[in-house]
Amino acid sequence: MSKISDDPLYRDPALAQFYDTANRWGPDFDFCMKLAEGAQSALDLGCGTGELTAALAATRIVTGVDPAVAMLDIGKSRAGGDKVEWVEGDARTVRLGKRYDLIVLTGHAFQVFLTEEDQRAALATIAAHLGPAGRFVFDTRNPGFRGKRDVRHGSVRQLEHADLGAIEASDRSHYDEATGILSYENGYRVLSTGEHFSGRSKILYTSRDKLSGLMRDAGLTVDAWYGDWEGTPFHAQAREIIPVGRLA
Repeated sequence: MSKISDDPLYRDPALAQFYDTANRWGPDFDFCMKLAEGAQSALDLGCGTGELTAALAATRIVTGVDPAVAMLDIGKSRAGGDKVEWVEGDARTVRLGKRYDLIVLTGHAFQVFLTEEDQRAALATIAAHLGPAGRFVFDTRNPGFRGKRDVRHGSVRQLEHADLGAIEASDRSHYDEATGILSYENGYRVLSTGEHFSGRSKILYTSRDKLSGLMRDAGLTVDAWYGDWEGTPFHAQAREIIPVGRLA
C-alpha cells in the first residue's frame, strides 16, 4: 500500500480555508441527499470540510472520515457539525466496527488512490461498512471523456470568500495518457492583500470496465451506472463514472 503524500491542498489550514469557496453545493450533494432518503445511518468517506456530511446528519446517524485534520476542523465548526461523528482516518484502512445504510465518497475522492492496491483497499473499506441492505455511491472522472484535461498555462476565475472577500482561483494541470495520472496545481490570491497560496496534487483516471472488476472482487455489485449527477445513464464519452450499488 502506497503512502499518500502530505497534500497541502487539504492538510494545510491556509489552503483548506479555500475549499468551500471553490467547491460549492452542487448536483452531487443533491443526488446523495435523495439517495439517503429512508437511510437511518450514513458514512461519508473522504468527507472533507463536511458540508454534505452535516446535511446528512440532520435526520440520521452520520460518521465523517477524512485524513486531513484541517478539513475536519472546518467540518466540526459548521452548522450541524456537532451532530456528526468526525474521524481522522484513511479510507483504505479505517475500520469503525459499524455498518451503515449508505456510504458516500464524493468530490472525486476515489481518484486520490493512485494504485490498484490502494483502490482495492478503499473498496474493501466500503464493503466492510455496508449494512445488508445498504447502498454506496462514489464518483470518478471518466478517462473516455474528451473534454479538456490538460491545462498547462492555467485558467483563472474570481470567487467571493466568506471572510477574505474577492479571490482569484487558478488551476494548472497535466494529464499523462500512459499512466492515467493527472498532476495539478491549485492557487488562490486574495485580491485585497495580494497574498498567494498554492498546492499540488495528483489523481488517477480509471475505466469503468476496470472499476467493475475491482468492485466485483471486493464483494460489491452495481445496480446503476451514471454519467453525471443528473442521473444520465453512463456512456463511453460521459464526463463521470458514478456507480450506485450494494453488497453482492
